[in-house]
Amino acid sequence: MFMQKLKFYLKEFSIFVLKEARASLFAGSFLFLLIVSSYILFSFLSRADFLFLAAVFIQIVMVLTKLETIDEAKTILLFHIIGLALELYKTSPSIGSWTYPELGFFHIAGVPLYSGFMYASIGSYIAQAWKIFKLKLHHTPPYSLSLILAVLIYLNFFTNHFLPDMRVLLAILVLLIFWKTKIEYTVTTVARKMPVTLSFVLIACFVWIAENIGTFTKAWQYPQQITTWSAVSLHKVSSWSLLIIISFLLIAYLKHVKEKRKN
Repeated sequence: MFMQKLKFYLKEFSIFVLKEARASLFAGSFLFLLIVSSYILFSFLSRADFLFLAAVFIQIVMVLTKLETIDEAKTILLFHIIGLALELYKTSPSIGSWTYPELGFFHIAGVPLYSGFMYASIGSYIAQAWKIFKLKLHHTPPYSLSLILAVLIYLNFFTNHFLPDMRVLLAILVLLIFWKTKIEYTVTTVARKMPVTLSFVLIACFVWIAENIGTFTKAWQYPQQITTWSAVSLHKVSSWSLLIIISFLLIAYLKHVKEKRKN
């Protein structure tokens, strides 16, 4: 009996890893590009332009091969725009939260256009995972309340430079609003549930690892990393958790609207 259960759990875990890899196809490909491009000596094309064009190419291939639907591509484009707007503000001379040492033709101000794909990667993963793991939400708060929360979180990324940082308060609001909400996922045949807030933190931890890889390859740098690289502070996990909440809520809302139109 024990060996049967162990065999089942090992099989399910293996399938879970494979499905996670499938859901992370765009994000993983982009991370691979960040690593590989740091070892290439570019001459006619800058590294920033290579990353942008390669990311666009991957996106087109995913749509043409039907690994990604047109609706999902539109959603990812939305995240690209949202992320790019945040990048433009955070890298402006008056803020200077981080910088991009390499620019090319495809950039706005001091921000290469490939930077938006880092945020699009998160949106792509959530959209793909929703489909692959047949995600369902239980005991969800009103979508209008969720959208208001998402807007407040996004605005705080801008206002925290001249107003008190509301991150802790927003985190408390997230816990209060979603304390009953569970996310249901299916790996093989068994549907399992977990607190949706836990999923936010888990995804944020993986994004934090990816951010460390990105800064190590000098795709972008924080002020303390310009002379000597150091790991990105774990404090950033809270920021990524809040940003992932925005991504998650937007996708959930768009799917909710789509279902309403169908009905």
